[in-house]
Amino acid sequence: MSSMEKQTQPRWLNWAMRLQAIAQNGLTYAANDYDTERYSAIRQIAAEMLAAGSGAEVSAVSGLLSHETGYATPKVDVRGVVFREEKLLLVRERAEGRWSLPGGWADVGESPAECIVREIREESGLEAQAVKLLAVLDRSKHPHDPPFAFHVYKLFFLCHILGGEPKASPETDAVGFFGEAEIPTLSTTRVTPRQIQRCFEQFRNPSLAADFD
Repeated sequence: MSSMEKQTQPRWLNWAMRLQAIAQNGLTYAANDYDTERYSAIRQIAAEMLAAGSGAEVSAVSGLLSHETGYATPKVDVRGVVFREEKLLLVRERAEGRWSLPGGWADVGESPAECIVREIREESGLEAQAVKLLAVLDRSKHPHDPPFAFHVYKLFFLCHILGGEPKASPETDAVGFFGEAEIPTLSTTRVTPRQIQRCFEQFRNPSLAADFD
């Protein structure tokens, strides 16, 4: 996607993620104890690589990976792009005191559009409607910080406000609308400055097609 900044995640992280996926798939379809033992060993190697690269305890990473079962597929993160009077809606994350587009993990049983409408309501107090898909991005190809142990697709939706009033939530402690020149410190694990810039570009030029990696 030529319009978005690209930065590949560290090679060690890519290798570890691929090993974890191979191990998870192998454990899902293992036909005998030999296969189970071998794929468990591969998962342990992935855990050791992730721990060495991140500084976490191997036991903690192993526990995290062990919860992933079934065929390995990318996780889905949804983000809402909401404008009011040419200003962009951002919410401040209680966990780190930085700002982000409202959103989070997609839930089973909801469409992507339903997910983002719910996330906007829960994190900002606003009722919204998803009207256009702006981007489908591979998190690993963009400079999010810190890197993440799992493969993630990020879906950005342009949404229109239907009602409600801005208010904080258990996950967010502030809600605001910001012009392009007044963006506060961002939670870069969730959204990057270039992605915010691209939201304004797509808002100003609605004829632009959705971005994708």
